[in-house]
Formats: sequence, structure tokens, C-alpha cells
Amino acid sequence: MTRLTRPTMLALSLLCAATSALADPVTDQIDAAKRAYASGDERVAIQALEFAAAQIRDKLKAQELELLPAPLPGWTAEEAVSDAGGIAAMFTGTNLTRTYRRQDGASVTISITADSPLLSLVTSLMQANPAATPYIHAGYRGVFEQHADGTSRILLLVGTRIQVQLEGSGVDQQTLEAYLDAIKLDQLEKALLG
Repeated sequence: MTRLTRPTMLALSLLCAATSALADPVTDQIDAAKRAYASGDERVAIQALEFAAAQIRDKLKAQELELLPAPLPGWTAEEAVSDAGGIAAMFTGTNLTRTYRRQDGASVTISITADSPLLSLVTSLMQANPAATPYIHAGYRGVFEQHADGTSRILLLVGTRIQVQLEGSGVDQQTLEAYLDAIKLDQLEKALLG
């Protein structure tokens, strides 16, 4: 019988720790599903695959929320929210929202909607609204609305499947545009539509 020396045991321990640190819960669950399926335990295979899919969805959601910009200087931001997935997504698509506030009570809410079947309806309504003036930003078309009550809105179409909306209260058009500039519009289609 071969006896392991102390340095060899230490090296093996470090190797095991490094291997487990590199483990990926998604691939681990997929591997577990393969083993369960091969042994005839389909229910366990399904559970493992559903767990892997949930982990992937969580990762995508976190990446999508990063599309919403950090607050401008002098502003704070609420936590970004994603309403993607489930039955509702068939009607609403992917929705990302974040509200920003300034100490004087002003606010800006950014909403990004992708892959909503209702987008074509919104586009038609956007063009028919008499309060809206045509607006172009970085080559993307949309509308700008300024209301007497101090609220304003920019609605922009990115490609044909993404709508970016900025709604402001107590802010001017330049503030809305500063937040719009902070959004990486060119990355939205790749990030949200693949």
C-alpha cells in the first residue's frame, strides 16, 4: 500500500478545492439530469433540467437589468425590476424598469420593452397622439411629449422589437436625454433579442 506524504495530500486537497470552486451549477444539474435519465429516473432528470433552466434565466435577468443605467450625479436609483417570463411574457414580452429620483422631488422612470406583441399597437398610438412631436435620437425614431403639468416623455423604437420609454416629472428634455444617452441603445437588440 502506498502511503501519501503530507505535501501530496496538501496538493490533492488544493486540487479538489480548485475543481469544486470551478464547478458550474448549471452544467452540474445538466450532468445530474443525464445520469438520472440514463438510470431511468425521468422525474429527477426533469427536476434537474428545470433547475438548470431557472439558473440560466436568473443569469440572463441579471444581465438584462444591467442595461438600465446608473443614476446621474445628484440622483438616486431604485432597484431595477424585470418582468420577464411566464405566461404574461406572451403578451408583454420582456420589461425592464428603473426609477431615478432627485432630492427636489423630480423623477425619471426608464422602461424598456422587448418582444411584446403589443408593440405595433403602441407604435400606431404613438404616431396618432396629437401631443407627441416626432423625435430622433442616435438614428432611432420616436416621439417626445411635454405636458403642462410638468411631466414629459420620450418614446423611442430600437429596431422593430424594442421600445425605450423615459417618463419624467419635474425635469426638462435635456435631463431625459442625458438618461437616454446613458443607455447603450446599440447593445439592446443583442442583449434582449439574442
